[in-house]
Amino acid sequence: MLRQLSLAHVGPTKQLEIDLSPRVNLITGDNGLGKSFLLDIAWWALTRTWAHYPARPASGSRDKSIISFAFDSQTKSIAHPSEFDWKSQTWTSKKGRPASPGMVLYAQVDGSFSVWDPARNYWKQHQDKGIDAPNRPDAYLFRASEVWDGLERKNPNDATRTEVLCNGLIRDWALWQNKNGKAFAQLCRALDTLSPGETERLAPGELTRISLDDVRDMPTVKMPYGKDVAIVHASAAIRRIAALSYLLVWAWQEHVRASQLLNQKPTKQIIFLIDEIEAHLHPAWQRQILRSLMKVMSALADNDKISVQIVAVTHSPMLLASMEPVFDPSQDSLWVFDLVTQNGKKDVVLQRDNWHRRGDASAWLRSDVFDLGEARSLEAQRALADARTLMAQPDPQKQAFEQVYEALRCSMPGDDPFWVDWRAFGWRHGLIQAETKRP
Repeated sequence: MLRQLSLAHVGPTKQLEIDLSPRVNLITGDNGLGKSFLLDIAWWALTRTWAHYPARPASGSRDKSIISFAFDSQTKSIAHPSEFDWKSQTWTSKKGRPASPGMVLYAQVDGSFSVWDPARNYWKQHQDKGIDAPNRPDAYLFRASEVWDGLERKNPNDATRTEVLCNGLIRDWALWQNKNGKAFAQLCRALDTLSPGETERLAPGELTRISLDDVRDMPTVKMPYGKDVAIVHASAAIRRIAALSYLLVWAWQEHVRASQLLNQKPTKQIIFLIDEIEAHLHPAWQRQILRSLMKVMSALADNDKISVQIVAVTHSPMLLASMEPVFDPSQDSLWVFDLVTQNGKKDVVLQRDNWHRRGDASAWLRSDVFDLGEARSLEAQRALADARTLMAQPDPQKQAFEQVYEALRCSMPGDDPFWVDWRAFGWRHGLIQAETKRP
């Protein structure tokens, strides 16, 4: 499991350190402060490959840029600092084969997906060259379209040959469904586990064709209104969950097969990095998704002893509220990126939240995690601020009262609880009559 990441002079801040919890790590904060960047660094620290462009310090920096990390492999704990080498434009590394962190999965918000399999992507026997060994297998890096249509690459030893690394969701789903074997059962289980709720279970429908020009059997999903819809025509939310379910099953299936070929046991550790876990999902689905992910990998592995660590970026107050009954500070944590002013300069900081139950999603929006003054429109927030300022005055004026009242009336519903305090304030100061029926 990934235990610690520390960055110096790389990324949005001079210094950043995070000590991760063994089960769930939630990361939130304003846009542009480094949440996705941190996931990229976590992927690199665990796999020593980059899912996107490599991290690079700002040109002209005279400070040493260092990435330090620590993780627990299946056999030992690993701690390693890596410094950026300007001449080679790479991050330094130790000689020898790095320890294996187990399986690492990285779901990006744009639909791309990365898989590092300890049975298929682990370094081979070039002890002297370590991660630079010429036969070091690449991680599986899927663009969004490749998740659906398949992942291929040129044979490194023969440019005329193409290697098929993954058939893609459309072909594999149809193949699994026709065979009706273990892979299809696992896919059905994953879809069901990741469904939005008890009354809206995701399940495969009958295979179909969608075009004269496309001879592939097309998977479908059963919709709550009784029809089977081709997966490529389903909503963005269903497509995201379908792609996630497929890749979880595919990665685990291929890992088990590779482990059998190598005469070794499958991994007992899975680390799941996921960016904006709630993307495209309705609030009702947001309330379920993280807790479902906590179950799905153990369900696929048919083994409740498998250890799963989740590091997830989120902007969803509904998701945080949904975690309140199951959040365990001894194995879970919430981290908040914030922009602060220190010594007259703005800087990005990452702090662990002192977890406590805030209540509903509105309370989370108003909390120090999201820093919204009100879980309302901007107009209502301004009107309420003006109203509270006026209510604090010992001798409020009638004209000011009428102006604030009009702003409140235009931005808030008539049954809002605030009207009780507002009317009482008006009566107390003689600004409205007791029999007035407004707002």
